[in-house]
Amino acid sequence: MPTKIRLQRHGKKGYAFFHIVVADGRAPRDGKFIEKIGTYNPNTNPATIELDFNAALSWVRKGAQPSDTTKAILSYKGVLYKYHLEVGVRKGALTEEQAEKKFEAWLNEKSSKIEGKKTRLSSDASQRRAQQLAAEQEANRKKAAAIEAKNKVAAETEVAATQPEEAAQSNNTSEESTPAAE
Repeated sequence: MPTKIRLQRHGKKGYAFFHIVVADGRAPRDGKFIEKIGTYNPNTNPATIELDFNAALSWVRKGAQPSDTTKAILSYKGVLYKYHLEVGVRKGALTEEQAEKKFEAWLNEKSSKIEGKKTRLSSDASQRRAQQLAAEQEANRKKAAAIEAKNKVAAETEVAATQPEEAAQSNNTSEESTPAAE
């Protein structure tokens, strides 16, 4: 029975997440599986991967073949690197201690890269938000200035319109008083 390590799709349309499972190669994608060894959510940035490291390593040792995507996930988490180091120990190229040191160094470097990416993403998001707020405030100032100018023009035309009427009313009253005076 050829076993595969592959993804099993879950979630709704357009918002999928996946279970990482070990299954018979002949089983359907979302069908029967042997063991669930983790989850993968590509909807977050960076993608959220929860993996049972020891279970994945034991299945790789047993000869389970990962699909392309799960191979990338296993490589990202260090399962394939750990297996590679174990093969080197078995062949006599490395000692167990050297392999552990290399793996620990790799894990530390990987975690620092991930933390760097998370901090960069959060700082970029805060900068983008600050830029959006500044642009919004500038747009609001422009709108307020335009409304104020419009209201000022309207007030001036209203004043100009009422002044000729007042002048005409004062002229009418003086004309009315003039004939009466005669």
